[in-house]
Amino acid sequence: MTFAFSRPVLLAALAAASLVSVAHAEDIKFGFAAPLTGPQSHYGEDMQNGLTLALEEANKKGIKVDGETAKFELVSRDDQADPRTAVQVAQQLVDEEVDGILGHFNSGTTIPASRVYNEAGLPQIAMATSPEYTAQGYDTTFRMMTSDTQQGAAVGQFIVEKLKAKKVAIIDDRTAYGQGLADEVEKAVKKAGGEIVRREYTTDKANDFTAILTNIKAAAPDAIFYGGLDAQSGPMKRQLVSLGVKAPLVSGEMTRSDTFLKLAGDAAEGTYASLAGVPLDKMTAGKDFAQRYEARFKKAPGVYAPYAYDGAWTMITAIEQAGSANPDDYLPKLAKIERKGATSEHIAYDDKGDLKEISVTIYEVKNGKWEMVETMVSQAN
Repeated sequence: MTFAFSRPVLLAALAAASLVSVAHAEDIKFGFAAPLTGPQSHYGEDMQNGLTLALEEANKKGIKVDGETAKFELVSRDDQADPRTAVQVAQQLVDEEVDGILGHFNSGTTIPASRVYNEAGLPQIAMATSPEYTAQGYDTTFRMMTSDTQQGAAVGQFIVEKLKAKKVAIIDDRTAYGQGLADEVEKAVKKAGGEIVRREYTTDKANDFTAILTNIKAAAPDAIFYGGLDAQSGPMKRQLVSLGVKAPLVSGEMTRSDTFLKLAGDAAEGTYASLAGVPLDKMTAGKDFAQRYEARFKKAPGVYAPYAYDGAWTMITAIEQAGSANPDDYLPKLAKIERKGATSEHIAYDDKGDLKEISVTIYEVKNGKWEMVETMVSQAN
């Protein structure tokens, strides 16, 4: 007996068969949020590219989860580097039933968003470096980079012992990141025997620092530390030079960027900046990562791309080890993870979700380029 099917019925049957085929793939969604518009969008794009590369590689690898081939997808949202927007975005990602969170970028957005994710039981690996992020007591919070507590201790020691600065002035932008890093540097400077002769404040929207820099000049510091973004540190360094301040400017990883070099111009010379981790060409698989990144995105990776890449692979590995994308199943694997990544041979977390390996590199602007001064690597106690 033969059966004749009309074209509409046949197309419907084929569509149903296609849906059944798709259903055999284990669709795993990772939520991502960072500033994707505005003055910090270059940070967000760099982070997103690192995540994208990791997920594309994982999909090519054909990882099995729940007995099916996993298909990893990145669900991206722009949090505009704004805490209120970040909380709204976090709830949107939870409502979309993502399986894990890779973000946010800023500490000021990550911390309030982390409460939303924790309530939903979603593991989160963030770029944020503020100590407060992992000090909340959540078992869902993990980092992609060394924390400000660890970085600030190294920077403060460098300022006093290597720059021979006994009198130090500190400025921060009042963000969770900037203030948190500045607080840790202040502690470390004092511990190393230095004196804080001035503590000033600005915002992450300011561009005229004449008043506070004039106050600092009067205190005659041997070095000035700024906790904040390149959008402020660039103009700040220009204004320091205009005021005739000879003390070197020292800052954190968000200043170690091409944007700072452009904004500061010739005044950038002699600026120091710390960066969690080691230089790309000194990383465990940094050169290989850079080649694959450039082939995919047609440009060199920024500071944050390799750490985002490792963060994604760390979450993917935990899911693969658990054989499940259910957070209840893979969260214990994530907490106990030990793996070799692009940035380090020893990616593992302590009981708070901080990285066990502490690595900080100091850079200096020489002839218009960032050059490595020294790298400090140790294990957390």
